Amino acid sequence: MPESANDVQLTGQLVRVAEIGARRRDEMYALMETYYENMDPSTFHADLNEKEWVIQIVDEASNELKGFSTLVFIQANVNGRSIRALFSGDTIVESNRRGQQKLFQVSGWFLRRLMDAYPDDEMYWFLISKGYKTYRFLPLFFREFYPRFASAAPSRYKAVIDALAMHIDPSRYDLQTGILRAGPAGCRLRPGVADITADRLRDQHVRFFADVNPEHARGDELCCLAPLTPTNFTRAAYRAMGPKPPAELVLR
Repeated sequence: MPESANDVQLTGQLVRVAEIGARRRDEMYALMETYYENMDPSTFHADLNEKEWVIQIVDEASNELKGFSTLVFIQANVNGRSIRALFSGDTIVESNRRGQQKLFQVSGWFLRRLMDAYPDDEMYWFLISKGYKTYRFLPLFFREFYPRFASAAPSRYKAVIDALAMHIDPSRYDLQTGILRAGPAGCRLRPGVADITADRLRDQHVRFFADVNPEHARGDELCCLAPLTPTNFTRAAYRAMGPKPPAELVLR
């Protein structure tokens, strides 16, 4: 009898990019290609090499990759202030709710470890969203985040978004809209992966994402920011993280 998604036991692993072998890299690319169009292997691997860590979601029994998120720690100067941000790059999880929960469990505890490591620093989570599903993580797990409906980003946070986006790719960043425009070689979500239907538009957060990033289907990315403080995590975030960090989580 085929194994159902509910039978699969998943584990989250935080791995240094330098420790990832060729076979796992190929798995990562294949998983991205399943959900994204216009993928290019050389671009994918070059981008991966610019990151520091990968959170891998794997099947405990088979060690098969079920999802991942690439991460890099950025330091920047914003109007005379020194800030740090954890940037989430390529992120994909198989269509499995438990995989998404495991990804945030490891991500959440990793964010908390970084906050503990730099207690006096101004810190943020920075992510770029091609689809509403990624953007929807923000209101679920953070009390304050930008951009968001009915609340313009204060100038201090808009300056941080601009600085980090310019760090990522100044040639594609639109300062007026806060969008990283899709380049000719950029990838985009395949039709059916994260389509915004009429039902989805009933959600005010999804509706806002669609309004401010109208060309998301062609690969435009909305630049997003959440301050990293213990009080900015929602109750849902703490529930997802659980009472103690995963045994596999090692910050080194």
